[in-house]
Amino acid sequence: MHKFKKIVFSFLTIAGLAILLFSSINCFYKFNDVSVPPEVKTIKILTFDNKARYQNNRLSPQLAERLRQKIVSQTKLTQVNNENADWEISGYISQYDVTTSAISNQQVATNRLIVGVSITVTDRVTGKDPKNLSISRSFDFSATLSLTQAEQRLNDEMIRNLADEIFNQIFSDWK
Repeated sequence: MHKFKKIVFSFLTIAGLAILLFSSINCFYKFNDVSVPPEVKTIKILTFDNKARYQNNRLSPQLAERLRQKIVSQTKLTQVNNENADWEISGYISQYDVTTSAISNQQVATNRLIVGVSITVTDRVTGKDPKNLSISRSFDFSATLSLTQAEQRLNDEMIRNLADEIFNQIFSDWK
């Protein structure tokens, strides 16, 4: 019975320390869910222009559509296509470049695709100056793949990561 009490005491001690640790982390980082002013009801998301030196023709429409789906499903905003939207999101692909990221045995082993997006959020409700955001993400791929092959493999990850980052920068409030 004495051994059982030690095990229970050890378990409770570890559980208590874990609770204390996780609650103290919350003191340093606090994440508030989607933050939309109550007077904002509608949103218009334009297809992004592609101004990068190299252009992936599928990226722009797929990114805009993924962002549109995410906003409609995770906020109370209604997507509209007229000029009377409370918020309008526009932007462009600003960077789409490949660089070497790793060398092994004097050969390129890994390449990195860097994708940059510039976003403008126009608030027609408050009349505040437009909010400009810059998002950049990198995606590594084997140097044995051509860029076309890498794009095919990375496409879903690129779209998801970029849309998530744009969404978080527009709607989230980190404190």
